[in-house]
Amino acid sequence: MAREESMPDPMDRSAPGGLTQQLVRRLTESIQAGELHPGDRLPTENALVEAHGVSRTVVREAMSRLNAQGLVETQQGRGSFVLARPSMVPFSIDAVETRSPAELSELLDLRLGFETEAASLAARRASAKRIALIRDALIRFEREVELPRASVTADFDFHRSIALASGNRYFLQLLDSIGRTAIAAPRARLSMTAGSGPSAHIHLVTEEHTNIYRAIARRNGEDARAAMRVHLANSQERMGGR
Repeated sequence: MAREESMPDPMDRSAPGGLTQQLVRRLTESIQAGELHPGDRLPTENALVEAHGVSRTVVREAMSRLNAQGLVETQQGRGSFVLARPSMVPFSIDAVETRSPAELSELLDLRLGFETEAASLAARRASAKRIALIRDALIRFEREVELPRASVTADFDFHRSIALASGNRYFLQLLDSIGRTAIAAPRARLSMTAGSGPSAHIHLVTEEHTNIYRAIARRNGEDARAAMRVHLANSQERMGGR
């Protein structure tokens, strides 16, 4: 594994795209420059946190995006390894931390096109283990509804678990390339303070997630497709009213 000769420059916390995108860019540039070669193991999560002065959440989201782009592969218990140089990576959506309402609406249009089918495929194809992962993601979301930013991550994890259960790697890569910005959280949700109680719309999201999970667990592809469509269509309406 290549070693950094000096500490990286501090992150620009006001730059467009946010910290996650900056870390993705830095690691991509390291691979492009040959500082990290295919087969090399990337620095550990702790090392990246310390070197770049970011949170574990930022590091995990950055690694998720690099995985989605086909640049790295994360192996359970072993770490993340470089797979390819950026020039070999196929098209992916540019993930940014902040999007305009119009961009969020376009992303929801895209999600309606592929997440509904992912839910249907998950109902028909998923193993019992992957259905259990969807259930676990649902439970985490229900636990974190009073922690607005944590609930956004848990929300994304729920959708990601369904894309994984679909058995179609391209659905998973597409969702990973969008990242947490796929979750169109109204401002009211993110402006909540811990302990202030979840807003009414989060209760609705929880109910919609539950309907999706139950349809998948019943192995009913049509119901799963319909439940996901209802959820994403309702998300568009909630976003419009924020």
